[in-house]
Formats: sequence, C-alpha cells, structure tokens
Amino acid sequence: MPEHTRQWRTLDLLKVTEEHFREKKIDEARLHAEILLAHVLQESRMDLYLNYDRPVEQPQLEAFRVLCRDRLKGRPLQYITGEQIFYGYSFSVDERVLIPRPETELLFEYALERWQAGAPAPESGPEILDIGTGSGCLAVLFAITVPDARITAVDVSAEALEIAALNAEKHGVTERIRFVQSDALHPGFSEKLAGRYDLIVSNPPYIPESEWSALQKEVKEYEPKIALTISDGFAFYHAITRSASALLRAGGVLCFELHADGASVVSGSMRDGGYEGIAVQKDYAGLDRVISGALPV
Repeated sequence: MPEHTRQWRTLDLLKVTEEHFREKKIDEARLHAEILLAHVLQESRMDLYLNYDRPVEQPQLEAFRVLCRDRLKGRPLQYITGEQIFYGYSFSVDERVLIPRPETELLFEYALERWQAGAPAPESGPEILDIGTGSGCLAVLFAITVPDARITAVDVSAEALEIAALNAEKHGVTERIRFVQSDALHPGFSEKLAGRYDLIVSNPPYIPESEWSALQKEVKEYEPKIALTISDGFAFYHAITRSASALLRAGGVLCFELHADGASVVSGSMRDGGYEGIAVQKDYAGLDRVISGALPV
C-alpha cells in the first residue's frame, strides 16, 4: 500500500490502491477503491474526480488504509461502509444481516407485478407479509412503493430486526411496518401472524448445508449463516407454502426467491398446496430465480 511519508493526491491514491487490490485478486478493484475513499472523505465518487488533484490529508489517509486492510482480509465492502444500495435506496447493513443482492430486486418487481395484476385489495389498503426480512429491504421498499400498504416483517433473528427497524426509520416508514420475531419452521407460525394478507414474499435460507464449505470466503466468514443455509435447502419453502395457505386471502399471492435449481421442487410444493397460476421468472443470468402462485378466488 502507499508509503506513510508521501503526500498523496486523490487520483494517484486511487490508482495505486486499484493496482494493489488487483494483485490481491479483489474483484472490481477500481470501484472498491473509489467507494472506500469516497466513504472516508464523506463525498460521492463523482466528487473524487472533480477534485482529483486534491491532497489526501494524513488522518484521512490512515482511515483509508484501515478500510483497505479490512477489504484485503475479505470483509465485504458493504459491511465496511455500512451501506448497500438496493433498488436505488440506501440500506444500512452489518454482519447481523445478509447483504441484499440484485436478485432480490427481481423478487420485489415480480411480486409487485403479480399482486397488482390479481384480485383487488381491500379498501383499507393491502396487507403484505415479508418472511425472513433480514435488513428489511423488501418490507421498506414495499412501504415506500405502495403508500397505503401495511407490512408485517418477520425474522427469527432479533439482531436482524434491529437493523430492519433502523432502515424503516431511515426511510420514514416505521409506522406502517410491524416487526415480529418468529420462526417460519415453528408449528405455531401461522397462528402468531393471524390475519389475511394480500401478498406474502420470502427470500428464505435456501443453500443446503452441504454446500456451505464451497461458498466464497466473504460469505462464509462474514455473512450470517442462519440467513443462508438449511439442512436440505427446501424446508422453508415447504413450511412457508403451508402457512401461507392459512394466511393469504382468496386470490392472495405467494412469491419466493429461488435457489438456482429449486424451481421444480418448489412449484410441486405449491401445486400440492392448491396454488394456481404458478409461474417461474429467470434472472439476468438465465437462471430460475423467482416463483409465484395465487390461492383460488
């Protein structure tokens, strides 16, 4: 990394950091260097280039080095900066929650589209249930996008719910989201959430424990295992499908994010549960990513 005695300009510091990140096999080396330096300087990446010849002061340089060392150890960029952009909105994240992925943006889009094309919501506004809310990204986004909706956000982790509540406050939707700590695998899950929902969405843990050791170091060592893995990969899908039958209104929609090879099993579970119009959507890589179905009207 840069020498301690040199006076560094912004552009030179970015160039040298990018080269060092590339040598250490950091993906998107330039982008990560820019984000970390912008975070330290408390400005945008565009500002870095508008002030490319500006000297970086010693306290800022030391803080930047600390963040770069964290990144080189494998700590995810989003945990270092405490932020992930999801669907254009900033969400606070740390090691208590899974980092929201672009694939989950597709879950939001398809769930919203499927629900809006279905049975009309009650006059009092739709009720939406987000199971496994994590950072609260889906619950908050629904609250922002559907102003008359009331959302119930569920997670087994009390620590995750703390972050979700923080994000709800950050985006000014706290009053319309109810946070509930509950385990979707527990037999009394549907009774605890008694009500009638128009839409249920879930991005449940779906990575089989047998695949855990093959995951990237950044995932295994930093992201919460409880949010990612389950014994066989399908337990949550089956349990939530059963519970949703008792929680949805007639015509209500259930929508899941999928494991890349889970569509056939999950669609079978939904058919067995009496869901209609079961549809699978692919992600940008052409993989089955979202599945939806509705209860009969």
